[in-house]
Amino acid sequence: MALAVHLPPLPAVQTCAENDIFMINSGDLRDSANLTCWPVQQACEQKLAEVFKDQFGYNLRRAMPVEEGRGHGFIASQREGSDICASIPADAPLVVMLAVWQYSHHVAVSLAHHKGPILLIANFDGTWPGLVGLLCLSGSLTSIGVKHSRLWSEKFEDDFFLQKLQEWIDHKAIQHDTSHLKPLSASDAFVQGAAADAGREVAAWSLRHKEIMGLFDTFCMGMINGVFPQKALMDIAMPLEGLSQSALVYEMSLVTDAERDECLRWYEERGMQFQYGSDSATELTRDQVLEQCAMMIAMARFTERFGLTCVGVQYQQGLKDVCAASDFAEGALGSTERFPIRNAQGQVIREGKPIPVINEVDMGTAIPQTLLFRLLDSVGLNAETTLHDIRWGSEYEGTFYWDFEISGAVPFSHIKGGIAGAIGYRQPAMFFPRGGSTIGGQCKAGAFLWARAHYEGTDVHLHIGSGTAVELPQAEFQRRSQATTPQWPLMNAVLHGVDRDQLMAGHQSNHITLAYVPENQLEELLRAFAAQALAHGMKVYLTGSAVAGERH
Repeated sequence: MALAVHLPPLPAVQTCAENDIFMINSGDLRDSANLTCWPVQQACEQKLAEVFKDQFGYNLRRAMPVEEGRGHGFIASQREGSDICASIPADAPLVVMLAVWQYSHHVAVSLAHHKGPILLIANFDGTWPGLVGLLCLSGSLTSIGVKHSRLWSEKFEDDFFLQKLQEWIDHKAIQHDTSHLKPLSASDAFVQGAAADAGREVAAWSLRHKEIMGLFDTFCMGMINGVFPQKALMDIAMPLEGLSQSALVYEMSLVTDAERDECLRWYEERGMQFQYGSDSATELTRDQVLEQCAMMIAMARFTERFGLTCVGVQYQQGLKDVCAASDFAEGALGSTERFPIRNAQGQVIREGKPIPVINEVDMGTAIPQTLLFRLLDSVGLNAETTLHDIRWGSEYEGTFYWDFEISGAVPFSHIKGGIAGAIGYRQPAMFFPRGGSTIGGQCKAGAFLWARAHYEGTDVHLHIGSGTAVELPQAEFQRRSQATTPQWPLMNAVLHGVDRDQLMAGHQSNHITLAYVPENQLEELLRAFAAQALAHGMKVYLTGSAVAGERH
């Protein structure tokens, strides 16, 4: 007897004329963010449709209508993205328009099954911003093996944008300049000599000892590029210790009121400027920061209990609805100068050493942060590390400066003036309903190493390079801060030998990892870092003119 199959109806497949190109977007999971960001997205979609029509004669068709009464037209969940993409002809050309931060998993699975050419287009603007969303989605698609192209523009009318868009229309793909990425092998001259030997010595210790990454839940904000296969982590001797945010909340409950108060007073006495108010719904309150102190203490105790090298909290979903955001806790824990947190025996946990903290549990930054921490600590240097969003950038007096901006906190030594130079703002309510303090301020000037890991299959790829952070004049710094998120710490930087469009073309993440290093040791540390990563079995790419003698 034949089986009778009864399934829910699928969306009807839309028709596609010869001059049609379909367009979708991807938004936040939080409607508070989607409602706020929609006007920017809507304006970009309208402008892009005009460009396709007026410049190239194509009809850019929105694959889904803007629903009346919803207040925005974003794809806001994986289910919604799957249903919408099921209505698009499988071989149709498809544009993903990105003007905001977005959750890549909303559309990635559908893009993985799409047969037609795919183009990601982002605005180059610091407001929400689309370029960060593009780098995350593109890096995610690279990691899961989905062919696609990427393109970006400030106003969608510059020659670079129009020429590259014509290239995609003609050839269904775009080739960008990625000559700044130079693959390294263990036999290359760059990783020979005493500095490289030091890096290999550090790696040999880690390969035997294992560098355990403790993450309180994973898969933050749809970042597929931040969730590495277990085998990839094990192959490089950086296994995952999977922890639960619920266990963190319980551990926080064990921290006494006296411990919380002593911790907060320690930072207040050293001059951190908390911007306290009275309305907890929109302002920072002392109770919010006390809760963050409990989180910091609890995280340190987990780190010791499990023998972790680094630790991170997912926090963007789930935990944000339960307690104050983790940012102050993360920045403070990642600092060398830190409130002395004691274990059950009364001993200070990792006194005098930072604990690398993995913002947004991004394994692609956990890997280089762990490498840099171990390398710098082993040679007696400040080993504080952080990640930043590649948030935006613009020219000032003829030089392009990136605006790198983490979503809440950096180690105190990265801030101009240290603890006394740090400002504690309330995290924006549209993202964090329970508040919590940031560690805001201007990042200090200095040389740094930077890196980003991504995976392809189970291979770990690592881009490494060097750069210089600068302290721009206060008026220019404030212009940039106000154009992004002023509550968050901001670094202005140039990358050695890597221009704006090269980074946008080749970087496989919305995040970049960095550590300040002495200028006079930059080259030897870069050589050691490269040799260390190669010894861990990673595929390493040196970027730009990273060697001191080649910088300009």
